[in-house]
Amino acid sequence: MKRKKITIVGFFLVPALSFVAFALASTGTHPLAPRSWSDSDRNCAPVGGTILTNFGAISSTTTLGPVTGDLRGAVAASVLGSPQPSGNNVIFHVQHHWVTDSGDTIFFDEATAKTLPLSQTRFAIVEYSSHIKGGTGKFAGATGDLNYLGAVDLSDGNVLRYLGKVCFASPDSH
Repeated sequence: MKRKKITIVGFFLVPALSFVAFALASTGTHPLAPRSWSDSDRNCAPVGGTILTNFGAISSTTTLGPVTGDLRGAVAASVLGSPQPSGNNVIFHVQHHWVTDSGDTIFFDEATAKTLPLSQTRFAIVEYSSHIKGGTGKFAGATGDLNYLGAVDLSDGNVLRYLGKVCFASPDSH
């Protein structure tokens, strides 16, 4: 009986979700993308990719792993302090350390990740964004914002999707 209900729900839900995904793709809009890509003094570019990290590579509170996509390279993320319960959610304060394949470093403000606990060690990302505040190489003077979605597992690993924009200091630096 339960399988039949799941099948019926899936029969109606999958086409509806597919329609929404195709509609957003055709308009060039993504629900996580910043609303404005233009900045009169800067050259802004959309960015996206994936992050795969593991806790324990450096310490029990710092992840480390590869980044794919537009900002490909490696990232470490340190959880600052203890996770804070907030209603049904758990809040993590995170500091990112990002190095691209070309050796450029991207600097970030401290980020806040609002999560929904799925178990003692697993958390679904509800809201998680970070702000770029410069860097080295082509990221010197850059600004931007990244949004993340995915899951965090404090004992296994993290898989996240990032999407956002970077505004470079001058049009010829990108």
